[in-house]
This record gives sequence, C-alpha cells and structure tokens, in this order.
Amino acid sequence: MRVLLDTCVIYPSILRSILLGVANEGLFSPLWSERIIEEWRRAAQRNHNEAEATIEIALLRVNWPKSQIEIGPENKSLFLPDENDIHVLQAAIEGNADELLTANLKDFPTSILSSHGIIRRSPDDFLLEIAMSHRNEILKIIETVKKEAIRRSGISINNRKMLKSSRLPKLAKFIAS
Repeated sequence: MRVLLDTCVIYPSILRSILLGVANEGLFSPLWSERIIEEWRRAAQRNHNEAEATIEIALLRVNWPKSQIEIGPENKSLFLPDENDIHVLQAAIEGNADELLTANLKDFPTSILSSHGIIRRSPDDFLLEIAMSHRNEILKIIETVKKEAIRRSGISINNRKMLKSSRLPKLAKFIAS
C-alpha cells in the first residue's frame, strides 16, 4: 500500500517516528514530495528546530530513497478547497498513492480524492487499523519511539499520554485495552 504523507503528519516528530517505524516494518510504503519536505523544514524553522529537521530530512532521504515523488508542472485541472494543498493531491496522483494521510481532513474532500482513486485517512484511523492486525509490532514501535522521546527530552512519559499528545487518541485507547 502506497501512502502519501502530508506535511502535518511528518511534522511533529513523534507521529513521524511512529509512521516511519510502521513503514519500516513493511506495513506500508511512504511517499512525499520535495515541496512537502520543504514545508516541514519551514515549520521546523518557525519552531526553532531547523537544525534537527535538516538532519532528519537527510536521514529520511537516505533511508527512503524511493519515497520522494517528483511532480511535474502544476496541474491546473486539480481543485481543492485550499489551493495551497493542490501540490499534495498532485503528488498523491503522480505517486500512484492508494491513500493520503493528513490531519487536515476538511482540506481534502473524499469526493475529490476518490475521483482519483485515493482514500483520505487521518493518522489515528490509519494507525488504529494497522494496530488491530499488527498489535505486537505497533507496541514495539511505540515503545521505541517513547524511549527516544524520553532520551531526547529527559522527561518521562507513558505511551497513552504520548499518543494522545500526538493526536492519536483512538490508538492510545486501543493500546491501553
């Protein structure tokens, strides 16, 4: 399954780490475009995390060399409620994505995406569905991400709180059960 990751699911770092951990297990193939990566860099710069983002982006390119979609000139026939998101839809189409993963659901109407054969998903629903059939793998990934978050921040956190703060409340509830 080929899944285009919108900027809002690549940045913040915990959500990105969980998603890439799942992809690393072979449970989906992540996709993005150069513009999506640059949006991440600009968001990190606004939050004074540009140096960390630069390193993470370099690692992303090394570890996932086939994930970046090269999109052609802007497709003027595409429409979305927010014209600034058209490049995301274009990347999904040109990358033959099965799904588009975004937290901005209202900006990507299902009727428009389905006309291109693309399913729009929230990260919480996407990860919950995967966790239902791959619980042990997801638990290991979450534990690894939590340990890294604790190492970097020096602050102890439990899985449920970490997932909820990463806008993954359904996954947090499932993991806790």
